[in-house]
Amino acid sequence: MPMNEQPPWGKKKKPAGPEDFLAILIQKIRDTFSGQEQGPAPQGEQQPPSSNEQPNLFARAGKILAIVTAILILQGAFTCFYTIAPGEVGIILRFGQFDRETHPGLHFKIPFVEELTKVDVETIRKEEFGFRTRNPGMNPAFESSVSLKNSSLDRKGYDMESLMLTGDKDVIEVAWTVQYKVNDPRKFLFEVRDVAQAVRDASETVTRRIVGNMDFDYVLGNREVLAASAKRELQEQMDRLKCGITIITLQLLDINPPEQVKPAFNEVNEADQDMKRLVNEAEETYNRVIPKAGGNAKKIVEEAYGYAAERTNRAAGETNRFKAIVKEYQGTEEITRQRLYLEAMQEILPKVERVYVINKSQQGILPLLDLSRAKEQQPAAK
Repeated sequence: MPMNEQPPWGKKKKPAGPEDFLAILIQKIRDTFSGQEQGPAPQGEQQPPSSNEQPNLFARAGKILAIVTAILILQGAFTCFYTIAPGEVGIILRFGQFDRETHPGLHFKIPFVEELTKVDVETIRKEEFGFRTRNPGMNPAFESSVSLKNSSLDRKGYDMESLMLTGDKDVIEVAWTVQYKVNDPRKFLFEVRDVAQAVRDASETVTRRIVGNMDFDYVLGNREVLAASAKRELQEQMDRLKCGITIITLQLLDINPPEQVKPAFNEVNEADQDMKRLVNEAEETYNRVIPKAGGNAKKIVEEAYGYAAERTNRAAGETNRFKAIVKEYQGTEEITRQRLYLEAMQEILPKVERVYVINKSQQGILPLLDLSRAKEQQPAAK
């Protein structure tokens, strides 16, 4: 029997080549999605072979290929143009490698070759430690000024984040927040796998180290100084890791002792306040009494110095005066005697109430009637 002749009992038809096999496969796929695939023929019945089945398969395969090609072209046309919104930066990867950055506006990229990733560089991101915000949409600027006692903040279950040990071996609870934003999108995407986790780890390390080096009282009273120091060191670590972010603020929101020791802590604070009050009162008394006593002592000493100087100068003046009189007296004894007499009478007579003039030639005493003095002593008439 020749090789190209079919046996009398017949045989199952097979595809003539790869094209026929591909056409049959595409047809089956189309029939499956369109629901037109028919079930197997009943037993005992055979479908008559169709003479134009092979050309139809090629036609259908061509249509499917055209549809797929049109879909790919449309998809490429729609994806080759993209828009970057304000506050965003586009990172273009060509075959998985960084190619360029694009800024707000309409841009073009090669479809199926370049990939776009948008990075928000204006939104302020935040990480919370020791608490969580129940309202995620709260403004970070407003949230930083809200007390942790507010109902929008939750501290339950976050004790391990806030518990710290100070330099004097005391336990303290510190709750803080870190706010940052992206300044280098390329580093933000490719240098560190998880920037948020890096910020959390570095911030916790820096804050715990700074608090651990300070005393309990210093931590309670100098939160602004500690926050500024922690922010500076955290920014240095982020720059060293090449995270591509800028730390906007690091704020210590709440610093308190643990709940278990708060009563004892309050008693210690009250005793400390009483001690400070007594010390201030003692210092006030000291500042009021001691300087006054010192001033009085200096006053007495200065008065003594002044009195001594006065007596000394007066004695020296009297001595010099007496010496001058003696010198003049030695030259003109009678005139000096007469002048001294007159000066003495000029000083004594105004104080004398009665004056008696005695004449050596008479035996009796002749009183001098001073009418001016009598007139002065007479009461004025009404």
